[in-house]
Amino acid sequence: MTFDQLVDRAAALAAGPHRAILGVTGSPGAGKSTLVAALLAALRTRLPAGALAHVPMDGFHLADVALTRLGLLDAKGAPDTFDAGGYVALLRRLRADAEDVVYAPAFERDLEQPLAGAIAVPREARLVLTEGNYLLLERGRWPEVRPELAEVWFCDPRPDVRLAQLTARHVAFGKDPQRAAAWVQAVDEPNAALVEATRSRADLVVPASVLESLS
Repeated sequence: MTFDQLVDRAAALAAGPHRAILGVTGSPGAGKSTLVAALLAALRTRLPAGALAHVPMDGFHLADVALTRLGLLDAKGAPDTFDAGGYVALLRRLRADAEDVVYAPAFERDLEQPLAGAIAVPREARLVLTEGNYLLLERGRWPEVRPELAEVWFCDPRPDVRLAQLTARHVAFGKDPQRAAAWVQAVDEPNAALVEATRSRADLVVPASVLESLS
């Protein structure tokens, strides 16, 4: 499998008679955002203007004020720290393709907070890319996600690379190295175990060789 083959497969989804939503999943630090960014760049050279949109699952993080109220601030990133029902509702609106524009939330990395109504998905968008950890999870509201997605691809990096990338990301966004390493072990790795258990439900597994070619 090559990256060009992935681009061809995604472009074929965009050529269908109905709007398609392509999901990219994998454990924390697996390279989901890197893969989606590369796909978006490649697809923009092949699809008409406006035919492509990007709606990350991370926009449905609960805000810190809500997590504090629920006693979940130290578990931020776990499945129950997202508005899974809101994400499902958005995917259904996008798949229905019945509105001139659908507004979706983004996740502001500098603030580490969701930002409502930041992403506009126009009617002409034929392919929507969405990435997140829990697209294939089978608990809570998460099982309602999969039926809305045309395909789900699972990122499968080398474990040592994933952990290094994950720790570096936490440091880049403000945690000191010791706090970052502790967070990875206490929060991210239990979540990673949940995500890894969903691999068999993916339509395609993106191997480490492809992911490393993009970094």
